[in-house]
Amino acid sequence: MASQTRQYVGAIDQGTTSTRFMVFDHDGCEVGRHQLEHEQIMPRSGWVEHDPAEIWRNTCTVVEQGLKDAGIDAGELAAVGITNQRETTVVWDPRTGETFGNAIVWQDTRTSALAAALDDEHGDLIRQKAGLQPDSYFAGGKLRWILENVDGVAEAAEQGNAIFGTIDTWLLWWLTGGPDGGLHVTDVTNASRTMLMDLETLQWDDELIAAVGVPTSMLPQIRSSAEEYGTTRTDGPFGAEVVLAGDLGDQHAALVGQACFEPGMLKNTYGTGNFLVLNTGTEIVRSERGLLTTVAYQFGDDAPVYALEGSIAVTGSAIQWLRDQLQVFDEAADSERLASTVDDNGGVYFVPAFSGLFAPYWRPDARGVIVGLSRFNTLAHVARAALEAICYQSKDVVDAMIADADLDLEVLRVDGGITANDLCMQIQADILDIEVSRPEVIETTCLGAAYAAGLAVGFWSSTDELVANWAENKRWRPTWDDTQRDEGYHQWKKAVERTLGWAE
Repeated sequence: MASQTRQYVGAIDQGTTSTRFMVFDHDGCEVGRHQLEHEQIMPRSGWVEHDPAEIWRNTCTVVEQGLKDAGIDAGELAAVGITNQRETTVVWDPRTGETFGNAIVWQDTRTSALAAALDDEHGDLIRQKAGLQPDSYFAGGKLRWILENVDGVAEAAEQGNAIFGTIDTWLLWWLTGGPDGGLHVTDVTNASRTMLMDLETLQWDDELIAAVGVPTSMLPQIRSSAEEYGTTRTDGPFGAEVVLAGDLGDQHAALVGQACFEPGMLKNTYGTGNFLVLNTGTEIVRSERGLLTTVAYQFGDDAPVYALEGSIAVTGSAIQWLRDQLQVFDEAADSERLASTVDDNGGVYFVPAFSGLFAPYWRPDARGVIVGLSRFNTLAHVARAALEAICYQSKDVVDAMIADADLDLEVLRVDGGITANDLCMQIQADILDIEVSRPEVIETTCLGAAYAAGLAVGFWSSTDELVANWAENKRWRPTWDDTQRDEGYHQWKKAVERTLGWAE
């Protein structure tokens, strides 16, 4: 049981665009936080990279500043959890911590040809054992690309001087000592996003490893999502020994943070992309409609809980694109104000297929389009079309999920930064024709990592306490009639067709 003096749990959320550290109390309420953005490196069309050293430096800073913001010291933390952008791939030298180039981000499409070849040769194996559609999205293909294209990596791997990890592994390794005994571990949720882990055994699979073509020796040890992995080094950002006890990929963490512990519960996280995750319990449900089967979470020695997931590559990042590349507005929050100045999209549809289309289409050849423009249209219509794109892409996935799982969905739980956009959430309710519910704590990704860590050390005794912590902040109800809804979705599907086959 956690010490009475350890009244809080911390969580590191290493996301696609930023890193944050948050502190929560026993009621799941935020006590303090700090957050820093990191550089998005795009050396070529379709390539997206991050500097792992910058991410580690930012992690140190947000931990130190987050503790100050909370007004506590590390000795008051019962445990710390980590959640992360999942498929982003890092390879480094365990003797020094030096990386073999930048991390390849989950959005990166450089491995599209490799993924297509894997689908042709081993697609059925990967879908059956790993639960995934062979795609550039997943980490295994990125690792193979690094081995084949970055000088010295293959030779270093043979000598034991190059190891692989997703961002959780990279941070856990540094926090527990780095070159001086750092732990090389990951959890079942992150491992399930590599195309290398068997969903049933929860272990690296020899057939999958041979199919993807990577060395087993580079892979971290797979652990559960909630257990005591080790302690932080006293010379690290915490300045003390703190138990590291939670590790979840970001979308799995959001499911936990939303307290979706019963089969049939569904959440949608609105971030850089959108990610709908449906708890299917201890049953592995195979999708027939382009969804992914994944591990939802595993707490300690408990049986793993599985999920169906629909991953959408570009939603919030389309708003960032309008802000940064096109300079339509100064702040992302201004998208709501601008879009609210018009009553509808004026016939404009925006499909932001910047990285191809993920679920349920899986079309890496797609590229972004804005269609339906006339001289009547203004930037306000484009802004509204961008918000609608977030919601239409979610409908594509929700419809597939309802059919795959024979689901009767009445309420969609939502979280993530875009849920602060009331107009977008109203559009989501209108397009789906179901009610949309936002919790009091919208940073559910961080909260879920904290929950996993706290459960592992007894700070929370069971998931019942976490369910009791959940509270609704706001609910949106549909206002569109069936004709408006059907016509809008028909036009959306026409717009999607225009994206296909553009990249060769």
